[in-house]
Amino acid sequence: MGGQLSTQLNRRKAISTEEKALSDLQQSGKEFPGSDYRPADRKNWMAGLNPENVHLNMIVWPGTHDSATNKIGIPCITRPFAQCQSLSIYSQLERGARVLDIRVQEDRRVCHGILLTYSIDVVIQDIKRFLSETTSEIVILEIRTEFGHEDPPEFDKYLEDQLGEFLIHQNDHFFEKTIAELLPKRVICVWKPRKSPHPKAGSALWSSGYLKDNWIDTDLPSTKFESNLKHLSEQPAAASRKFFYRVENTVTPQADNPVLCVRPVTNRIHGYARVFIAECFSRGCADRLQIFSTDFIDESFVDACVGLTHARIEGKA
Repeated sequence: MGGQLSTQLNRRKAISTEEKALSDLQQSGKEFPGSDYRPADRKNWMAGLNPENVHLNMIVWPGTHDSATNKIGIPCITRPFAQCQSLSIYSQLERGARVLDIRVQEDRRVCHGILLTYSIDVVIQDIKRFLSETTSEIVILEIRTEFGHEDPPEFDKYLEDQLGEFLIHQNDHFFEKTIAELLPKRVICVWKPRKSPHPKAGSALWSSGYLKDNWIDTDLPSTKFESNLKHLSEQPAAASRKFFYRVENTVTPQADNPVLCVRPVTNRIHGYARVFIAECFSRGCADRLQIFSTDFIDESFVDACVGLTHARIEGKA
């Protein structure tokens, strides 16, 4: 018992030390090209940047981690252990998110580990509603079979049937195009099954190699922050890549720590997204930042991504 208590005290000390490290870094500044930019309409921020001028490889895409968890589990009982977003998919898109991270199980219900929520149909309906209300917004929809679950049968056919008119087909030349050159197609759907065949070259769905990341599973905020910077610095510049690379501004609860609810843990890093972008500039890897995702997305996070995109278009970053 004494050993366990000592371990927990050391863990709390490590977390406190790491939180202070990020706080000290924040004091040194969080300005970067475009940091003061605010889109006039977050729901239509891509349209506001002029789709004829916006090449896909210029965009810093704001995304959400575990996007469809706003109603997961049982309220006040299991939900706090798995909820990473409080907004619906539609509301996230309306707020400015353009990358969605969806996990499913065999019956097409969205899940996070063993906890369940609504059917994938709800996600698709929200996306279609958003697309019907906008004209130039591109959405990256990543859907994967959750670890430990089976792939939904014929799920690739389901996705093509539901989103066919909007789907941008897999194409290496895509990254050099402007938004306007893609329209009226609006959705890049990356399907990551566990056992079923992966999408083939040129198909309506994109395979897992087109959306990469380096997931660091920790609840230590400075460790995650620095690891994100290290892995990002090792990537090619976004302008020359033929795949998307994602950085996640999140930390996650760990089984050996008594704090298991998502929000208080992820709050350790949540407020440092702008500091991260500023550090990308100071360490020479800002040209590599492409998809930037977070738990509990807010306006400041979206504005930071859109601001940097605007600065790139203006030749200031």
